[in-house]
Amino acid sequence: MRFGLFCVAALPRSAVIAMPARAADIRLSRTTRAGTGTAPSARPKLGERWLATRERELLATSYFHVVFTVPHELNVLALENPRLFYDLLFTASAQTLLEIAIDPKHLGAEIGLISILHTWGQNLLLHPHIHCAIPAGGLSPDHRRWVRPRYPFFLPVKILSRVFRGKFLAGLKRLHSRNRLCCNGPAAALADPQQFAKLMRRLHRHDWVVYAKAAFGGPMQVLRYLGRYTHRVAISNHRLLAFDQERVTFRWKDYAHGGKQGRMTLAATEFLRRFFLHVLPRGFVRIRHFGFLTNRFRASRLALSRQLLSSNSSTLVEAASCKASAEGSSVWHCPRCGATMIVVQRFTAAELSTCTFFDSS
Repeated sequence: MRFGLFCVAALPRSAVIAMPARAADIRLSRTTRAGTGTAPSARPKLGERWLATRERELLATSYFHVVFTVPHELNVLALENPRLFYDLLFTASAQTLLEIAIDPKHLGAEIGLISILHTWGQNLLLHPHIHCAIPAGGLSPDHRRWVRPRYPFFLPVKILSRVFRGKFLAGLKRLHSRNRLCCNGPAAALADPQQFAKLMRRLHRHDWVVYAKAAFGGPMQVLRYLGRYTHRVAISNHRLLAFDQERVTFRWKDYAHGGKQGRMTLAATEFLRRFFLHVLPRGFVRIRHFGFLTNRFRASRLALSRQLLSSNSSTLVEAASCKASAEGSSVWHCPRCGATMIVVQRFTAAELSTCTFFDSS
């Protein structure tokens, strides 16, 4: 089996897979836009421009990285209904964060988040999940102060998991009851309402995976991590190692076993099958903003957030200074009874130098 230049119009921005005879020539490249006459190297890469814009919008606070993942049993529905499925994934994850954050029992604030859809794992199999970059805290309901999180983990992960599970499954049930879900091929059995309900009950009994962790390297670490994937296809050039006319070899990390690195070799047809699992519907938006970072409110809310964070920081510094002064006046205690020492008289350095005897009792 031989592969020449293989083009697929459905790939974003006319992505092209070139699979020549020599391994050194394996490339995944992008063609120029028709009629522009501009080479890709002549203008900033889309991912770099996106990252530069997001950097300018960063707030002077820490950030959290949250990931929402759906069970693999739902992959058959994602393949048959990609637009509906991924829209629901965005909506359910964002509503979960916004509703729990606004609850006074947890944060009591309006938050903002950037959500990015990934559909692949390192082995190129389907693995739909949403990455979220979230400032630590949010605007109070009256927009008069910046509310900082009371938990070191921002929001309780178990609650996030349960609410997300409920919202996503409820959304699937609505789509199925309205006959909007396509159940063909591997998903054919789910066309039966009883089989579909059985799957929903089974998935509701298990915990879903939600990952939340502070960005210890700062918000730039999260943005740069996500920026590597925002405008790319499922596998990058540096992971492709060899092609011998029949098989493709590439690097991958096995996260199920501690991120162990290795090599995977697939038949060329299987490699292409896995690659095309991640071609999104035409025009689908895979980077979305929610909360106070939505396009409608972003500029005004970011300006307000910066103002409140700045005033909040000044208030905290003043409070810490007052507390230190108050504590400093009572740090001296009697070595015998432990009672607070009272200042009766203060002496200057000059006065102390003239004393031949000084009684400090």
